[in-house]
Amino acid sequence: GQVSILDALAKYQPTDAKDALSVIERVMPRLQHANSAVVLSAVKVILRYMKTCYFHTENVNSIEDDTETLNSIRKKLAPPLVTLLNSDLEEITYVALRNINLIVQAEPKILENEVKVFFCKYNDPIYVKLEKLEIMIRLVSERNIDQVLLELKEYAQEVDVDFVRRAVRAIGRCAIKLEKAAQRCINVLLELIQTKINYVVQESVIVTTDIFRRYPQKYEAIIATLCENLESLDEPQAKASMIWIIGEYADEIENADELLENFIDSFEDETAPVQLQLVTAAVKLFLKQPDKTSAHEMVQKVLGLATDDASFGNPDLRDRGFVYWRLLSADPDAAKAVVLADKPTITDDTHKLDKDLLDQLLARIATLASVFHKPPEAFVTRETQLAGMDGNGEDEYTEFDEDTPKTTVSSTNNNNTSQPVAPPPPQSGEVDLLDMSDLGFSTPAQQPQSEPTQQTLAQGLLGDNDDLLFGGTSTSNPTLPKRQKIVVCQPSAQSGGIGISAAFELENGQPQLELVVLNQSQRPLNNLAIQFNKSALGLAPAKAQIPFIPPVPPNGGSSPAVVPIVANSNMLAPTSALDPSTTTLTLQVAMKNSDTGSIFYFAVPVPFEVLFSPDGAVERSTFIEMWKSIDDSLETYSTVSDLPTGPSIDAASAKLQARRAFHVARRTVPNAQGTEVVFFSIKTLGPQPHHFLVELTFKAGLPACKVCVKTTSQPFANLAKTAIETILRAP
Repeated sequence: GQVSILDALAKYQPTDAKDALSVIERVMPRLQHANSAVVLSAVKVILRYMKTCYFHTENVNSIEDDTETLNSIRKKLAPPLVTLLNSDLEEITYVALRNINLIVQAEPKILENEVKVFFCKYNDPIYVKLEKLEIMIRLVSERNIDQVLLELKEYAQEVDVDFVRRAVRAIGRCAIKLEKAAQRCINVLLELIQTKINYVVQESVIVTTDIFRRYPQKYEAIIATLCENLESLDEPQAKASMIWIIGEYADEIENADELLENFIDSFEDETAPVQLQLVTAAVKLFLKQPDKTSAHEMVQKVLGLATDDASFGNPDLRDRGFVYWRLLSADPDAAKAVVLADKPTITDDTHKLDKDLLDQLLARIATLASVFHKPPEAFVTRETQLAGMDGNGEDEYTEFDEDTPKTTVSSTNNNNTSQPVAPPPPQSGEVDLLDMSDLGFSTPAQQPQSEPTQQTLAQGLLGDNDDLLFGGTSTSNPTLPKRQKIVVCQPSAQSGGIGISAAFELENGQPQLELVVLNQSQRPLNNLAIQFNKSALGLAPAKAQIPFIPPVPPNGGSSPAVVPIVANSNMLAPTSALDPSTTTLTLQVAMKNSDTGSIFYFAVPVPFEVLFSPDGAVERSTFIEMWKSIDDSLETYSTVSDLPTGPSIDAASAKLQARRAFHVARRTVPNAQGTEVVFFSIKTLGPQPHHFLVELTFKAGLPACKVCVKTTSQPFANLAKTAIETILRAP
């Protein structure tokens, strides 16, 4: 029960920082709960609400996250997370570590002083050790690097070969991450090389290559030590790394030609990566030591081996050999510019998650998604028949084993509504509506088959009903009802006695913010200045001033106002700041009373359907191409029951078209009596518009429909789905 309540709270969008902090204070006691699921759910809520606090600043266009309040919250989160690691069950420890891994990527300050708790115990299972190792690297800093290096050095001397390799690799990653500590990391690597343990030496050579890439021309003194261990290298990756080092520093290694000769003698027996590195290293040696006879002979020999079709069937190797040969023959200076060009500096981003994916996983802490570090659609597969809608409008799901052949669509909906997916492959004489693999279509058995054209391919997906194409409909567009304004700012000392009620509307094709301004102050209100914070769609007021003529009377007077909305590229916020699970877009607003100078803030929910563009219509062939280009895993589903329009498809379509959801086609589903599918296209306003493809499935006699939204703009998928549901449910 507590977990369910906390999960519901995580989906709530607080209106401002005060609201968020109030909820955080009430959730804090759950961090002391004995149940780990409750603790993780509480952490999820707190992290979610901390984002809201980032935006509540004195300057609406700035983001400050280093406040005393936030630091205090971070300190309170650390002890319960550490306590989770003390479980007697290794499985719980592992789940906690996987969630902590996500948390420290988003908020490293929470556990920045707790790196010691992630030191591995001798009896930890390997999967726990590897996860702890990963978190240690994320938390390592110049303050604790000495402790971490000492610990990693211990790990590198254990008996588990895989764990030893990961420990050595971790030392290299620490060097890449912390420039001031790089020399200390290299010293540890040199000590490990001196152990002469084969796999330790080889892994050290590999990570040293990355260090040279990160700090060019800085730590060449260790090359001599590496060359001394040349004979111990027997793994392809270690060989390739050593060859790269010899070629890169051929002008500083006196016997570089002799070292390379050792590898060239066994050229035919080497793997492709080693051969490719040998070709490049030989060319580098020739370009850096052009006066050396052995360099001339070596480059000719290696390029001859690489381009010998009789000996090798590797096209990459042969092509690289020919490119180098012609470069050297035609223009040696051009060859130098290409082969010896400065290389981009590398950074340590190993296992680092994409920002959008990280935000999506943080919203699913304490679920399987946070353990797998994958979105649910990557490992949950379901299927339903198109006609599988029962009398209550619910979907009938069939779970499949991995070996069962199927055509499925992964569920990406974040709500607990039904999530239909694509139908199974068609049987004989059956049309598969969503078979986009080749845009083909199966002709019913009783009809003669013919060569499909582009037109028939389009009809295979969207049917032949053109009567409603591109917004045309037999039902007139209904009048759009006005939204009820909500109070977004109560009169207070901070607002100078000003209260605001607001709602977004679409008027004559123009989105606008409609206000009712209440003046509880002791003086008339003549003018308000308005400013928006950056948002994912770049919304901005068309005018910065709201004059009141006549002035709003004092002591309870009120007056309406309208603020036209435009899209401005300068007001775009990264989409990573948008929680993929959110179903409501919120716009943060700042206002200033020009008479008194008082500034106050509030947030206004933005109905996503208000932001649909008037040029969102697409041709049917374009719609098919777009549908095909988007992976099925990027579909979001829900079911809308008890439609006010009843089973009337025309009425539901007219409501959508009135809100700029453009009709593409309507068709009857073969072999599914009474089932029809309607397709729409939607495009948002803004400097970076987002496109949504919508499929509605109706069954005769049922006041319900299934909604499928397909888009590459996944952070907005739930917003678009919710907007469609809102339009359909509107009276």
